[in-house]
Amino acid sequence: MTGNRLIHVGFGNIVNAEKIIAIVSPESAPVRRLVSQAKNDGRTIDATQGRKTKSVIVMENDRIVLSALLPETIRGRAMSEDDGDETQGSGQSPVAKDPAETDTD
Repeated sequence: MTGNRLIHVGFGNIVNAEKIIAIVSPESAPVRRLVSQAKNDGRTIDATQGRKTKSVIVMENDRIVLSALLPETIRGRAMSEDDGDETQGSGQSPVAKDPAETDTD
């Protein structure tokens, strides 16, 4: 998998950072319509594990990924240089490090 940068988007779910077009908040009406259309067409990937959707990730292949993490959190992970080294050698899974995943929303 050389060349692919993978980022954690919550609850053990990972996406290819090089395929991301946009990371947006789900609050606006146009984004809600986009998500609704994608759900009807079967193009959504729900990575929220039943939590409130806090960000919508638009991918190159017309897929829409729903995440319970804030857009700023995902952006930070996509921009960081040591994204893949975050948990190597620590013995912990990346799931335990997400504060949003402990929310009771």
